[in-house]
This record gives sequence, structure tokens and C-alpha cells, in this order.
Amino acid sequence: MAMKRAATSAIRAFSSASPASSVSSGSSTRLLHASAESKKIVGVFYKANEYASLNPNFVGSLEGALGIRDWLESQGHQYIVTDDKEGLDSELEKHIPDLHVLITTPFHPAYVTAERIKRAKNLQLLLTAGIGSDHIDLKAAAAAGLTVAEVTGSNVVSVAEDELMRILILVRNFLPGYHQVINGEWNVAAIAYRAYDLEGKTVGTVGAGRIGKLLLQRLKPFNCNLLYHDRLKMDPELEKQTGAKFEEDLDSLLSKCDVVVINTPLTEKTRGMFDKERIAKMKKGVLIVNNARGAIMDTQAVVDACSSGQIGGYSGDVWNPQPAPKDHPWRYMPNHAMTPHISGTTIDGQLRYAAGVKDMLDRYFKGEEFPPQNYIVKEGKLASQYL
Repeated sequence: MAMKRAATSAIRAFSSASPASSVSSGSSTRLLHASAESKKIVGVFYKANEYASLNPNFVGSLEGALGIRDWLESQGHQYIVTDDKEGLDSELEKHIPDLHVLITTPFHPAYVTAERIKRAKNLQLLLTAGIGSDHIDLKAAAAAGLTVAEVTGSNVVSVAEDELMRILILVRNFLPGYHQVINGEWNVAAIAYRAYDLEGKTVGTVGAGRIGKLLLQRLKPFNCNLLYHDRLKMDPELEKQTGAKFEEDLDSLLSKCDVVVINTPLTEKTRGMFDKERIAKMKKGVLIVNNARGAIMDTQAVVDACSSGQIGGYSGDVWNPQPAPKDHPWRYMPNHAMTPHISGTTIDGQLRYAAGVKDMLDRYFKGEEFPPQNYIVKEGKLASQYL
């Protein structure tokens, strides 16, 4: 309980983001707090199966259900959780017509299309347990007057730490060595010929929001040359602290980097941003880490570049779609260090985003505003990072 109380306090302490910008006028806002009657709340989470009972704080799973079932049901609300989210015959689809709140995560996302929004006549609130609401048709949500919110900042530490790990795994050519050990082999040369130090390398982040800034701070002790590209410059004091230099032109940054980390949200502008032509502008043998969204990359372009050596190594935990099918080509391309979408769902991260969801639901029931930085769509307006 102490951890959960601390997590809740941490959620409330997050700093405010930029105000949302209007993308729609004349949308008919569905009254978010129209009545005190019982609400139907549906949560979509991945199954933990045999792992569910191994950690009492494993709340981000179907079985854990964010740890809020007893609290919701004690107040007379209906709480349904499922992992079955795809297609017209799915469990989620059965509840679309009469649910009031839909909670989903980026790790097992329920794709909320314009068609689903149209069928969800009672829907008022879409909550992301975590960060990243691109699984929702945000323009359709704004036009329908829905509120979309996420637990901003809940797992930024988790993701930044994971990115640092992936950079080191790629730079040191770690995975071939690990595979040698479990396969009973010993061939130092097969690893050492493409293993390097991180010190002195140029590392750039495409996007310097909360996660990008934390990554730059964590890279500082490695004595790298740090660059960043973003729509906004960082605070001068933080820029001075990290030694990171702003690159206004993305392609200029990419041409200089030994390691590129993707930290930008998925929007209409960033979808497919790293295509064959852009990858060709990067250094030959560049290492890429992407914990942002898989659809920012052109899937086949990444495969081809890894096969040709233009990309020397690719690591991340985000795919398009998710869960990734068994025949997804990123599973089989050379020099990759891919995982399922795990970077933001550490146990510590789960406790933070579960506490944040509970806090927002409590505010929703009481007719109170959410923390400003948590809104993605509010009153027909879309947060600036998604424009």
C-alpha cells in the first residue's frame, strides 16, 4: 500500500505540459460528468496467465486489472476486463454500445476506430493506462466530443532506462555473445569485430520530451556527443547541464549520429517518417533504438537496411501492429535486439499508471478536472504533441 500511495503522489506531482491546441470546432462534447449513476467501465489488458500470481504488484495485466476492481465495484460501478479486442466477434466489441469508459494500454492496445466511436453511444472517456494514445482515432474522438486522457509521465523513467540499456546492447554487440554461451560456443572474434565503446560516439534523440530529456541526462556520464531534434528547444539550463546540442534540421542530425534514438509520438506527420530515403541519409552502420512507436518506421525499409548493413543494429519494443504477428519480418532480420512492448510496463511503472488511472476515475466520478498535462483530447481540442 505504501508503494501505491507513493505512486499516486508521484502522479499528482508531474509537471504541466503545453496547453492543448484546437483541431476541431463545433464538436458536440458528451457531458463527462452527466450523472451519478453506475458506470460501465471496460479495461483491455494482456493476460499474465501463470505469472499473475508471482508478484502481488503485477497490476498491469488482465488478472491484476490495475488493482481497482474492488474499489470500483464498491461504488456500484460495473468493471469488465478482457484481452479479446480484435474484430466484430471480440469480447470488447460486445460492450462497445453501452460502455461509458474504456481503459487500455499501449502494451496491448484496443484500437479505437472512428467506427467504434460511432457505435459507442454512451462512451464519454477514453483512458490510456500509460503514455501514448495513438491507438485511438483522436480526430474522431475530438469530433464526437469525447475526452481522451493518459497518465502522462507515469513510465518515462522506465522507458529512458530501457533505451540506455538497448544502446549499450547494440554498441557492445552483446546479443551474439549471449547466444554463443547458451549454444555452447566460444568465438570471441565473431563478437569483437563489431563491438565498440559508447564513449566518444555521437548519440541523437529524435524528440526531446520527458523521455528524451531523461535519456540525455543518463547519457551525460558516458562522455558522448549528444544531439537532439524537437519542435521546441530545451530549457537552456538543461541544455547546458547535458551538453546536448539542438539540431533544427532532422536530416542534419541523422547524418552525424552513430546512434539514433526515436522519442517522438506517432502522429500523421511522423507515421512512416523513417523510410528508405531517410534511412539512406544516415551513417552506414548506424544503430537505431525505437521505443516510441513501430509505425514511425517503414517496416520493410528497416528490414532491407539491416540486411544491407546500412543499419548496423536495430533495437526496440514497439511494433506495427501489436501484438506483432508470428511472421512479422522484424522477428527475422539480422542484427536486431527486439522485444515485445515491455519498456514502459515495469512493476514500478505499472504502480504509477494504475495509481494515475484510479486518480482520474475518482475525479471523473466527482466531476473534477484531470491534471492538465493528462488531457490528450478535451472539448474538441487535441494536445499539441499530436498536431
